[in-house]
Amino acid sequence: MKLHLINRTSLKNSSFTVKNNEYSNFLKVWHYHPELELVVVLKSTGKHFVGDSIDKFEEGEVVLIGKNLPHMWLNDDEYFQSDSNLVAQAVSVHFDAEFLGASFFDVPEMKPISELLQRSMYGIKFIGLSPKIKKEIVELLEHTPFVRTMRLIEILNSLANHKNYALLSSAGFINSFNKTDNKNLDQIYEFVFKNFNTPIQSKDVAAVANMNTSSFSRFFKRIHRKTFTRYLNEIRIGYGCKLLLEKKYNVTAVCYESGFNNISNFNRQFKDITGLSPTEYVRFHTEKRQD
Repeated sequence: MKLHLINRTSLKNSSFTVKNNEYSNFLKVWHYHPELELVVVLKSTGKHFVGDSIDKFEEGEVVLIGKNLPHMWLNDDEYFQSDSNLVAQAVSVHFDAEFLGASFFDVPEMKPISELLQRSMYGIKFIGLSPKIKKEIVELLEHTPFVRTMRLIEILNSLANHKNYALLSSAGFINSFNKTDNKNLDQIYEFVFKNFNTPIQSKDVAAVANMNTSSFSRFFKRIHRKTFTRYLNEIRIGYGCKLLLEKKYNVTAVCYESGFNNISNFNRQFKDITGLSPTEYVRFHTEKRQD
C-alpha cells in the first residue's frame, strides 16, 4: 500500500468540484492532494485514517481534510465480501484554499472561515452537526455554478461557527510529514496504520523501511521525539478511547480490538497516556456530556 498523490489540475471548468461517490466499497487508497476535502458519509461504516489518527466512521459523519494531509477511508470487512450487497456512498467537495482568490478569506468578515481552513491541516471531525448542514452539502450537487459557490461559502461559515469538533491528526505527524521528504516515513506510516491492532515490533517496521532495528529506532526518535513503542501505544490507546466512548464494547474487548494482548498492559498504558483508567475515562466523558 503506497501513498498516492491525487492530481485534479485537469479540472479546468470549475474552481471546485462536488462529486457523489457510490460504490460497493470505498477504494483502499492511502493518498493526499493539494485540495481540501469536505466529506459527508451517506452510507456505510468502517475506519478512516487521517494523518496518524485512526477512527471509526458511520453514516452521517462529516469530515474536513486539509491540504496534502494523507488519508484513507476503509470500509468494514463485510463490504469486501464477494456476495455483499452493501453500498458505500459519500458526497465529497474538493476545493483549493484560494479558490476565490489569494486574499478572499483574509478580510475580517471571513476570519472564522480562514481559521477553519487553518485548522483543517489536522483534519476535523464535526460532532453533533445539524442535519440541515449535511443536507446543504449534498444539495451542492444540484445547484448551478454560481449558487453552488455561494452555498459552499455559507456551509464553510456554518462549519466555522460549529463549536463541537475533534482535530484528528497530531501536531507531531503534521510537522514530520510536512518537513521530511522521506519515503521511509511513508512506508512506516502505511504499515503501522494497516497493522496497529496486530502484534508488531520495531524490527517488523524497520524491515518495511529497509533499515536495521538500531538505525530505525534512532531515525524514528529523531523525527517524533519519542520511541516507536510509545508512538504505537498512543495510536492504540487513541483508538481504544474512541471504542470506549461508543459504548459498544467492554474494556476487555477494547483491549484486544486496540492491539494489546493482555488487559493489565492495556490498563497500564491507558493510565500512562490519558492519566485515567479506562473506567475513569468513560465516566469523565459521560459526565462531561451531561453538563
